[in-house]
Amino acid sequence: MRYVQIDTQSDPLSKSFPSTEKQKDLGKLLVEELQAMGIKDAVMDEHGYVFATIPGNTDKPVPVICFCSHMDTSSDCSGKDVKPIIHEQYDGGDIALPEEGTVIRAAEHPYLQSKKGDDIITASGSTLLGADDKAGVAEIMDAAHFLLTHPEIKHGDIRILFTPDEEVGRGVEKLDMKRLGAQFGYTMDGGERGSLEEESFSADAAKIVIQGVSVHPGTAKDKLVSAIKIASEIVDALPKDGLSPETTEDRQGFIHPVRMQGIVEHAEIDFILRDFITAKLDDHAAFLQNIMNMVMARHPRATATLTITQQYRNMKEVLDLHPQVTANAEEAIRRAGVEPLRLIIRGGTDGSRLSFMGLPCPNIFTGEMALHSKYEYVSIQDMYKAVQTIVYLAQVWEERS
Repeated sequence: MRYVQIDTQSDPLSKSFPSTEKQKDLGKLLVEELQAMGIKDAVMDEHGYVFATIPGNTDKPVPVICFCSHMDTSSDCSGKDVKPIIHEQYDGGDIALPEEGTVIRAAEHPYLQSKKGDDIITASGSTLLGADDKAGVAEIMDAAHFLLTHPEIKHGDIRILFTPDEEVGRGVEKLDMKRLGAQFGYTMDGGERGSLEEESFSADAAKIVIQGVSVHPGTAKDKLVSAIKIASEIVDALPKDGLSPETTEDRQGFIHPVRMQGIVEHAEIDFILRDFITAKLDDHAAFLQNIMNMVMARHPRATATLTITQQYRNMKEVLDLHPQVTANAEEAIRRAGVEPLRLIIRGGTDGSRLSFMGLPCPNIFTGEMALHSKYEYVSIQDMYKAVQTIVYLAQVWEERS
């Protein structure tokens, strides 16, 4: 409840790192609370990363594991002046929020209906809640406190990592992996209770830059070539019945225009390309190139270029080489009294990039639901189960080492 009231919204258009300085406000608080628990090495670096260690208490050689959550919230919905509300013993029906006439309709949120009897946290109706990913932050903090005050639970060294800018795809861009010093990791950034994700999209960014011909509109006949109109033609030529987020599900990939800007002389379109099979990203890029070439053939006096930039890759490619990481998580979830639910991520997490940076890192549930919206909610009971999972996971690694 305290963490979500701190505005940590990141900015996808910012060139700085972190993209917003206010993310450090939460980082400073977390460092203070970790130090108050007795973790002497808790620190935030100049980039806004929070590091801390729960010292091991076993004589066995146990791999160092890391638990990670991100501090920023999405730019898709306001994260300023969040007013969290606890709805005790939820009755299974619609939840009317006090601001802007916002109603979380049970019929539109089947998982919420299954939480009847739980205590549900929401925002007040005019902002997102920020459970993505402050639920994960809170769970790691609570598990850290529990482990520090229960020395009878044997575990190896555990590293805590809180990151900025996950929501803008830059969460581990400046991370010092040597400083982190962990061998395996887990992001706490999943949804429904029991979910465990070891597979994410592979992702590229694409940018089309169009150079038109600008002429005074009063004398423009047969001379002016509008880059804005060409950009619109390219977007309009994308498939209407497939290959887009709104027409795909499960393991289907897509090409998605996310930003378009320009003037008559110059226009740019930013796309994201997504697929679970990395090789298919090349197919998506070739498809987009063909569309661009087809449109540009109608405008011989204009030019266009397509640039592809790698973003992240399907973490399963790494996790398949380290099956014990996911197996140990499944065991911990079961010990928490929950049946593990293997899901895929139609997106990415910090774990996607961390896995390829040398830290195999699946994603574990936190309870956060209806993300990036005013309808966001989280069950306190789901959060309890996530905390228990972290504690049991520390034990499992010690026992199996």
